[in-house]
Amino acid sequence: MESESLLTNIRVVLVEPLYSGNIGSVCRAMANMGLSDLTLVNPKQIRDEARWMACHASDILENRTVCGSLAEAVGDCGAVMGTSARDGLYRRHALSPREWAPRALQSAQTGKVALVFGREDSGLNNEELALCTQIVRIPTTTAYRSLNLAQAVMVFCYEIFVAADLYEPPREKSEEAPAALRERMVALWRAMLLNVGFMEPEKADHMMFGLRRIFSRGAWTEDDVSILMGVARQVEWAVENRGEETLTKLETERNNERIPAQP
Repeated sequence: MESESLLTNIRVVLVEPLYSGNIGSVCRAMANMGLSDLTLVNPKQIRDEARWMACHASDILENRTVCGSLAEAVGDCGAVMGTSARDGLYRRHALSPREWAPRALQSAQTGKVALVFGREDSGLNNEELALCTQIVRIPTTTAYRSLNLAQAVMVFCYEIFVAADLYEPPREKSEEAPAALRERMVALWRAMLLNVGFMEPEKADHMMFGLRRIFSRGAWTEDDVSILMGVARQVEWAVENRGEETLTKLETERNNERIPAQP
């Protein structure tokens, strides 16, 4: 099964969520990461705020499933991953979302997977955790472990999305510049900097090493090099024509002095 199809087998389950805004924000987080299956267990209320916070993910909210118990919500799921921030004997095998994400995708190849999130104020109780096959803990500072519900959902969904290898980063429209083109650009800059008096000939090698160091902090594409070569050529042109423009200006001023003022 393709990675994108696997995400349709992953269900986000919210147990007795208290606030409509959190439900809507969860929908938005799910949409960001390509998930769409939302189940609510005994939600306290679903007001307009849920729709407002869902923004463009209102279809997930509208297509939600509502159940009376967690057992009903996960009854058709193989892997059931419950989140918990608390310590305890039966929570010591908790792993992070990054560690569990590959397992979630593996299980999604053959059936449904549930990501279970507890109440905003008290999380999942022991009976609900007993229904989970894996316990998940999102790494935080020990000083404050409690996350907002939508933030917790986003962290776990993000790790699953990354593990699914679905993201395609943007690519430069031009290829990385070959060494020969880069050297042509450096030669142009050397000549230009000498011409404008930025450096003395005996110090040129030293200054060019510094310039190379600056340029080497990022990858040069062919477009980047073309722009830098264009800058050098334009500066050369300006320097070469500066004298002629100055003479022309002086000649114009002299001619204006010879022309008597009109009465």
